[in-house]
Amino acid sequence: MSTRDILYQDILYEVADRIATITLNRPDRMNAWTPVMEREVREAMETAAEDAEVRVIVLTGAGRGFCAGADMQVLQTIDPSDVRRASSLPPFDMNRRADWQTRYAFYPAIPKPIIGMLNGATAGIGLVHALYCDVRFAADSAVFTTAFARRGLIAEHGISWMLPRIVGHANALDLLLSARRVSAEEALRIGLVNRLVPSEQLREQTYAYARDLADNVSPASMRVIKRQLYEVPFQTLAEATIEANREMVVSLGSDDFKEGVASFVEKRPPQFRSV
Repeated sequence: MSTRDILYQDILYEVADRIATITLNRPDRMNAWTPVMEREVREAMETAAEDAEVRVIVLTGAGRGFCAGADMQVLQTIDPSDVRRASSLPPFDMNRRADWQTRYAFYPAIPKPIIGMLNGATAGIGLVHALYCDVRFAADSAVFTTAFARRGLIAEHGISWMLPRIVGHANALDLLLSARRVSAEEALRIGLVNRLVPSEQLREQTYAYARDLADNVSPASMRVIKRQLYEVPFQTLAEATIEANREMVVSLGSDDFKEGVASFVEKRPPQFRSV
């Protein structure tokens, strides 16, 4: 087992069993979002993306909540021009489309699956980050809200694009216009989260899923599949099929394909070597 800790101010970062865990770490403020947290989450995501020992990333919050939204003290002093600040950020990955290079929408450019482990209140910008995760596991005690309209704000940071693709147009309008509280049960019903877990079992079940991906799934396959799915909204069926055919040729000649078949025939766990 490989375990490391990197010191940050507003987050925790740990790697164990080929899983990187990024924890929003302001539990006394329900992990309210700050500029420091923004910078550190991006740095941690970059670190995990580049680390050959990491195959899966888990994003969660310390204490009772995932992220209760932007820190109100920060919002009271925010410069309206700050929303344009992202134009000075370098691209996360120059080889990916510009849609996935913006201030928060860089998660799809990360070539590894990101699991949101939503342990409690998930609101505002916290919900934005949860939506950009690839898979969402939530505690049955979690509560969700877009929050923006009740603060005199609008649908921020691409949530108007991402939310309808996850819950559908009508549900997205409801959640954005009303900014009402959504229970974990409703979140599961409308597809906002993938899985609902008793709070005391959330960590165990989330990491069981993460370890299964890390141990038994080809990293190359996960990388390509994730890229395929995030390209689809911009493609025709023909374009998606042509790209899949191209990637299929590559995968059929890969060591991971040979190992995947051999491990199945020999009835043993696979030993994938790709990163």
